[in-house]
Amino acid sequence: MTTIKTFEDLEIWQLARKLSNQVYRIISYDAFAKDFGLKNQINSSSGSVMDNIAEGFERDGTKEFIQFLSIAKASCGECRSQLYRAYDRSYISQEELDSLSAETKDLGRKIGNLITYLKKSGYRGKKYEQPK
Repeated sequence: MTTIKTFEDLEIWQLARKLSNQVYRIISYDAFAKDFGLKNQINSSSGSVMDNIAEGFERDGTKEFIQFLSIAKASCGECRSQLYRAYDRSYISQEELDSLSAETKDLGRKIGNLITYLKKSGYRGKKYEQPK
């Protein structure tokens, strides 16, 4: 197992950062860029995933970390829903939808696994062994 000392060490934060960057790429497409509401929503939800993981990690307790991970997981689902809206409006291809949707599902599952691990563990601070 890997010892985690900062939120940047967390695989889920790294994956959330990747997702946020991929969302930023697709919202720059011409048609998508003109849909300000959806563009802002999906950009916010994808960023919220990584930001809530970081904020929760920087808190000083398991309950708060779990709470923020739960918010991050929900934002991941929100982002996936918005990807369907983008697809339905023909802003992204089926291939992009499938790829990004799979990434959000995987990330949500991994966040859920960390929540489960933290609930069962004796974690009480900012350093712990990352589960596989």
